[in-house]
Amino acid sequence: MHWIWVIIVGGLIGLAAGALTRRGGSMGVISNIIAGLVGSVVGEAILGAWGPQVAGMAIIPSVIGAVILVMIVSLIFGIRTDH
Repeated sequence: MHWIWVIIVGGLIGLAAGALTRRGGSMGVISNIIAGLVGSVVGEAILGAWGPQVAGMAIIPSVIGAVILVMIVSLIFGIRTDH
């Protein structure tokens, strides 16, 4: 049951990152989950695990890490917001 919550929270973190960067329209559900999970790892590695936690992920550092990840990936692949 824990892994289901991890996937759901990861997807919500990825969705928030896509909305904050205005690149969420080009991201699908799987991309949101991956961005949220990898962003959580990146954010917690850089900023630590502070703030409220859900499913073992610190929300604020995770969202910041996912935003960083989405920005880097969109720069590498040239994803634009003018679609």
